[in-house]
Amino acid sequence: MRKIFPFLLLAAALAANAGAQSGRRGITPPPLPPTPTLAEPAIQPSLGSRSESGRPAPAELRAVPETLLSRQIKSLDKGSFSFSDFAGKVLVVNIWASWCGPCRMEVPEYEKVRKAYAGRAVEFIGLTGEDPVKSSSRVKQFVRDVNFGFRLGWADRETVAVLMNGRNAIPQTLVIAPDGRILSHWRGYSRGQGGDHLREALESALSETSAQTPTPQ
Repeated sequence: MRKIFPFLLLAAALAANAGAQSGRRGITPPPLPPTPTLAEPAIQPSLGSRSESGRPAPAELRAVPETLLSRQIKSLDKGSFSFSDFAGKVLVVNIWASWCGPCRMEVPEYEKVRKAYAGRAVEFIGLTGEDPVKSSSRVKQFVRDVNFGFRLGWADRETVAVLMNGRNAIPQTLVIAPDGRILSHWRGYSRGQGGDHLREALESALSETSAQTPTPQ
């Protein structure tokens, strides 16, 4: 009986250990969640003014092509316009989109500049490359939200591609002389600096154009 009792204790211990091992093997860890896939727009929003792609940047566009100056752009509300409609004026062209977070931050700064230059030889134009059929309600809601007072239009793909000049990021801003020359072109948004940058570019553009205007005899 004394020999059997230790044997029973040993057998019980081995059985308990085996059960514990079996229990651990039976726990299946939960599967890892799938890696999320984000569907990004073809045009990427940018907070900076330089591309991070590492690819060689294309040469800067020096002037808006004549065909683009006269191209009709459909207004957000009704009618159409072209850059050539504003002869003798400096053009500020801002490329934006309703889904672009930096654009939403930039517009209020630009609006202060637009109001400060009211009555001067400057036309402020905002262009979106979004689909006017699919995105109309979202775009118009964006305009209401940020009180966007620029002359606003739906730009076709070719117009956007030419103005963006191979740099696929928004927002982008161009300051264009009355003769179509591009005097300033920058990409991205720097918090709190967008309005000052635009003012400096406008003052430079207006000074240049006034210097080139012949004095009446």
